Amino acid sequence: MIPAHRSPLAWSATAAVAVALIPLAYLVIRTAEAGWDRIASELFTTRVAELALRSLALAGVVTAACLILGTATAVVVVRTDLPFRRMFAVLAALPLAVPSYVAAFAWTSTVDGFEGFGAAALVLTLGSYPYVFLPVAAALRTADTAQEEVARSLGLSPWRTFLTVTVRQVRPAITGGGLLVALYVLSDFGAVAVLRADTFTRAIFVAFDLGFDRTGALVLSCVLLVLTLLILTAETTTRRRGARYSALGGARRPAGRLSLGAGKLPTALALLAVAAVALGIVAASLGVRMASGVSKPGAWTEIATAATSSLMLSSAGAALTVLLALPLGLFAARSKSLAATVLERLGYLTHALPGLVVGLSVVFLGINVVQPLYQTSWLLTLAYAALYLPLAMASVAGAAAHAPPVLEDVARSLGRNPVRVLVTVTLPLVLPGIGAGAALVFLNAMKELPATLLLRPTGVDTLATELWTHTTVAAYAAATPYAALLVLLSAVPAYALVARTGILAREPRP
Repeated sequence: MIPAHRSPLAWSATAAVAVALIPLAYLVIRTAEAGWDRIASELFTTRVAELALRSLALAGVVTAACLILGTATAVVVVRTDLPFRRMFAVLAALPLAVPSYVAAFAWTSTVDGFEGFGAAALVLTLGSYPYVFLPVAAALRTADTAQEEVARSLGLSPWRTFLTVTVRQVRPAITGGGLLVALYVLSDFGAVAVLRADTFTRAIFVAFDLGFDRTGALVLSCVLLVLTLLILTAETTTRRRGARYSALGGARRPAGRLSLGAGKLPTALALLAVAAVALGIVAASLGVRMASGVSKPGAWTEIATAATSSLMLSSAGAALTVLLALPLGLFAARSKSLAATVLERLGYLTHALPGLVVGLSVVFLGINVVQPLYQTSWLLTLAYAALYLPLAMASVAGAAAHAPPVLEDVARSLGRNPVRVLVTVTLPLVLPGIGAGAALVFLNAMKELPATLLLRPTGVDTLATELWTHTTVAAYAAATPYAALLVLLSAVPAYALVARTGILAREPRP
């Protein structure tokens, strides 16, 4: 038997991580050029300590709020007798379609004085809780009901069974969603920039773009990277590796629905209130500004061109990212080795780096290593893969963890080679995860701004870059159609993510 760390899957996973670590190589090389004295002068300051505390506090507040809101929403949508649950499932996922900078702009244009830490926490929570809702909802739907039936047969009440048995089964989905939220908050630039929340990402942008302080920005990026390592270490120590949560044989029986009783109407109204706050403010703001019309002739042609560019570049980014995430996700799910743990954790590192840093690292690569690819869509696609590899990896690993590996063992025992087993057995088993990962990467690539601004080919504009260009010169009426179309196009993969969880499927009652 080939050791796990020497298998073709391990080598493929290592290659995927190497692509994701390109921004880290940039950080190390460029920061080291400054020398220790300059690094120390930038690092050991009150300013850096304040930024670290404020960034961690924002990530902590948003993550805690998203864990509560996302998990509670998943529970009531999937496991209770809530009416119109499919509608609520779609509403809970749609905030993913709204870029953080669009949401922040909508709030600031609606509520006077809406800025600062609290404002950023609210906007990021409303836009990020679907990262918890979606995996938890999928895990709840596929959890092994046999364990719950055993608990009920021992005399536990439905709610006690749910809290002591079901929640333990979906714990990896809860912690995984929380990890994505924390990393997203640390890397977000749009919301904190518009709402003037002083965090690492905003400070890095100011140092790069306005202060021309490359060393200071790189040192701040390195501190942000250390914070990411701390979060990843904490998450690793609290999760259970290698657990599988689906039954190995027979048809899966639908789980019983918990009765909300008199709380049914208040619960439905609470979910509607969350959707109204998360989506209504943005929809109303865009609607009012759309009524102002487009400010110049020929704008609709430019909008169509930008939409086409967004779709093509995001599709290419999703394809490359899923291709890299497939071996990494399978290796993380199938192997309990230290190598699998290390590779998986390394894959998450760049997800917390600002798109600006990732974009600059790829610019450095293009200028100094692969010059013929500079200012082509290939490098932008590579940046998307480095940024969003964890999103696709988590989806693939989650699907693989729920797929019984015994089927692959049986196929190999029948003489099939590893490639044929991968194509005929493994890929069909993890196809839902591949689809979910592709949709999630496509969705985020559509909204990505700093890396796209730096790396888009000459003469190519996307919906995100056009939106940013118009808002920076206060041309809000001209910017609104780009924002509205960006949200509408992003809603398609958001809906696909809901469908992938299986929530929208009709199930017979047990």
